[in-house]
This record gives sequence, C-alpha cells and structure tokens, in this order.
Amino acid sequence: MQLSSVRIEKPEDVNLILGQAHFIKTVEDVHEALAGASPRLQFGLAFCESSGPRLVRRSGNAPELVDLATRAAQAIGAGHAFVVFLREGYPVNVLNQVKAVPEVCRVFCATANPVQVVVAETEQGRGILGVIDGCTPLGVEREEDVRERKELLRRIGYKL
Repeated sequence: MQLSSVRIEKPEDVNLILGQAHFIKTVEDVHEALAGASPRLQFGLAFCESSGPRLVRRSGNAPELVDLATRAAQAIGAGHAFVVFLREGYPVNVLNQVKAVPEVCRVFCATANPVQVVVAETEQGRGILGVIDGCTPLGVEREEDVRERKELLRRIGYKL
C-alpha cells in the first residue's frame, strides 16, 4: 500500500466539503440539495465514480467552481469521493442538507482552511484515510480571544 497526501487547490474565498457517497445519483441529489439551500449560493461539485465507466461526474451552477471541483476530484482519485466548492455561503448553511442526501455515507471535512487529503493506494484503487484541515493550534484561547470569538459570531449574524 502506498500512502500519499493530496493538497486541495482553491482560492481563499472558497469553502470546501469533502465526503464519500455510494451511487451515481449522488451528483444530481447533492446538486439539488445545494440549489435548494440558498438562491445566492454558488457551487461546483464532482464525484469519483468507482465502477462502470469510472468517470468523474460533475455539476453545479458556477462553471469555475465545477472545474475546480473536477480537478480536485481527479487529484484525489478515490472511489466514491465527492468534492463540493462553495461561494456566497458557508458549509454550516448546507451541511445538514448534504448529509441528508441518501447516497452520502460520510463527510470528511467542511472548511475554508487549506486541506490535504491523506490517500491510500492499493492494487484495487485509492481510498481516503482522512484529512488534514488547517494548521496545528498555537495555544489555548485567553479571555480576550473568547471575547473576540463571541464578537465575530455576532458581527457576522450567527449569534444574537
């Protein structure tokens, strides 16, 4: 078995959802879940089909994000992996809808951070072992950090 890491390339203003599903219908159902979440949401998604023609299936409402997701899915190359890139919305706004799609088995991460995907490769194919989401913590929050966190959540409208 070979282990490798795949760095997900994305602009800073783009969020990522990386998961695993189990059926070709995933692309259409995840598209519908995202499109129904917000009329402003821009997204692109790609799904690595793991049997039959084994194509990277793709969809979305923002061609740039569809291309980005397709390139990421190709780089990961793991069966049944899916990649969603978002703009004008955050994973927290759509994650429950994505997880509720019947084909979705798991979500590895939902983030705006830099991501590396840890991939195992055998004679059969490739699989995702996990992700490295962001960077290592530098310490524990102090009272000032708690205050700033709470202010941020209120400023962006997530808390009263």
